[in-house]
Amino acid sequence: MTAGFTGSARPSDAPGPLPQPIPATIDEAVRLILRASGPSALFGQGGDASEAGLRAARRAYRRLARMVHPDTVPADRRPDAQAAFTRLGRLWERHQREIAGGAAGGRGVVVTGKHVYTVGGVYARGDIATLSEATYTAVGTGGTGGTAGGTGGSGGSAGGTGGGDGAAAGALLKIPRSAADNDLMGREAAALRQLAGRGEKRFAAYVPRLVEAFRHRAGAGGELRQVNVIEHVHGFRSLAELRAVCPDGLDARDVAWMWRRLLVALGYAHRAGVVHGAVVPDHVLVHPDDHGLVLVDWCYSVVIAPDGPGAAGGPGGAAGHVPAMVDRFAGMYPPEVAARQPPGAATDIHLATKCMTYLLRDDAPRPLLRFARGCTLPAMSRRPRDAWRLLGEFDELLERLYGPRRFRPLRVPAASPGTGGCP
Repeated sequence: MTAGFTGSARPSDAPGPLPQPIPATIDEAVRLILRASGPSALFGQGGDASEAGLRAARRAYRRLARMVHPDTVPADRRPDAQAAFTRLGRLWERHQREIAGGAAGGRGVVVTGKHVYTVGGVYARGDIATLSEATYTAVGTGGTGGTAGGTGGSGGSAGGTGGGDGAAAGALLKIPRSAADNDLMGREAAALRQLAGRGEKRFAAYVPRLVEAFRHRAGAGGELRQVNVIEHVHGFRSLAELRAVCPDGLDARDVAWMWRRLLVALGYAHRAGVVHGAVVPDHVLVHPDDHGLVLVDWCYSVVIAPDGPGAAGGPGGAAGHVPAMVDRFAGMYPPEVAARQPPGAATDIHLATKCMTYLLRDDAPRPLLRFARGCTLPAMSRRPRDAWRLLGEFDELLERLYGPRRFRPLRVPAASPGTGGCP
């Protein structure tokens, strides 16, 4: 299905100034970032939404991020690198907002065979796609075609979305910046449909709801791109955001509930026959107040046989390989992904465990770290491959460490790192 588009505001195709050359050393990179007058000094003109401008800016950001990431620099350079890395992230966010401002001078309307979408501002920019907020109505009606996602439930193994919270934006339109990534968007749509059709309904809130998927061409001669419409959830923060505002990590008792819920999300997906393939901190969203969790971005997923060899009974079973890695978290992936071998449930369990150790403070209990090591062994066949069984073992470990489960509020700073207040 090809959707039509009406509305004024279109990004200019005229390229703006491109980013300046990347420095050769850590010290040069730190100086460049800390002395930058604004985003354009690092990423090029903010209003440049051309394909060349977007790709050049993204390359510049990734190369600088790798150079000054605190986990990759020598110990004596970490304080300066941390300051540069934090400022780099803020400048990148400003750059994205400038692009969004150039593209959102007016509100567009997208019409499909099912819905009419009124498209608002840019909500976020991921590795391959831009997510824009939208409200929508069913074709031929004046009623709202969907409701906004809610906050997560609390206690037990509550999922990420519950009842609506009254927010105006009912959905997110996820549009790839290049038609070359249509296949990844197709993977996500197929995975979410399979989860909705084969997964246990009581766990459905752990993944986004796919409203619909369609092909869209922006203007005459524009590329035909696949758009995934995802139900919007509110009040969630990614694990990467939590780590950014709490650079020393979180108390293991706070990480524990996230770990439990992530294992539930994986158990749900694997029984439905899907390997996520990219369980990295940007893709795990948690609700700090209600202890909800949603596992997003299924663009790298691989379909496996439900309850088959790839789920609980063995390490393999997938029909293909994970198509790509998220560069920023390449060090978290198990060997089979880089080797382009078939993934399995053990692949997701390895990645999920890396997400949790990424959040832990240095004072995490040793039994918890031993548990994590057992889940991240290099050989896929030696790792756990049943998330539900692993959850039971994890609960037993938590009870030995902390006694009976009880709700523990998570309070984190709103934005700036190093301000204190992290649990």
